[in-house]
Amino acid sequence: MCITNLSDSTSLSILGSPDRVWVIGSIHADIDKLFAVHDDLLTKIQKGDKIVYTGNYIGYGFAPKETIEELLTFRRLVLSIPGFLPEDIIYLRGSQEEMLNKLFELPFASDPETIYLWMLGNGLSSTLDGFDLDRHDGLYAARSGVMGMCRWTGKVREALRSIAGYDKFMAHLKRAAHTDQNIETPMLFVNAGIDLNKSLSSQGDSFWWAKKNFRDIHKAYDPFSRVVRGYDPDHKGVYVNGVTATIDGGCGFGGTLACAAFDHGSELVDLIEV
Repeated sequence: MCITNLSDSTSLSILGSPDRVWVIGSIHADIDKLFAVHDDLLTKIQKGDKIVYTGNYIGYGFAPKETIEELLTFRRLVLSIPGFLPEDIIYLRGSQEEMLNKLFELPFASDPETIYLWMLGNGLSSTLDGFDLDRHDGLYAARSGVMGMCRWTGKVREALRSIAGYDKFMAHLKRAAHTDQNIETPMLFVNAGIDLNKSLSSQGDSFWWAKKNFRDIHKAYDPFSRVVRGYDPDHKGVYVNGVTATIDGGCGFGGTLACAAFDHGSELVDLIEV
């Protein structure tokens, strides 16, 4: 799999030195919880803050279209507040968005049926349902060859584009984000994890799939004082230690949607859970 080098500015978002960073965990298409978090967040954000969405906007829940529309609507609302700029709101790519991206490569995969079935069992099924797409059509297409799969993925792409601004939104998803590495306590924000044995520029898919033992990390990932992730595959809830933080209340799996604020010193100073 070809991975874009993270030194590419289009892959990584650098946040500078914000007063606070509000981090929103995995949403998994739970639109009601997203509405509630946005309502609360709107009363708390101030000029000098940044907002980082950590990915997994879709998958498992049944309102993917409405969720993306709400993300875009809230963005417009925040940008109407004096002092806020487009670069103050950052969207990371989660494993669900990466999976959707890979869906369009299935026509050229060696075993599209097996990969497609794995995707269905890992969140894609609900996403297709949410766009009124028959998941069985994809299975038939996977068995029919390249042309059949191309026609079906084209239909999926057309359905996704029914959301105004969808293409631009997906094109601007970042692999990770971090505050200025030159400040005293820089922070790194990722979807699901990191590989401690790899440099930042070499993480590749680790941001989505290196999920194991994240809670057991007790040594800072140089040069960052804290690594914050928004998805925990074990759904153990929000967890913060000295060098990491998991901002995932289990939204989409019967839990809460979490939104946490970290100050200039990388300390947790506020937490919203709905």
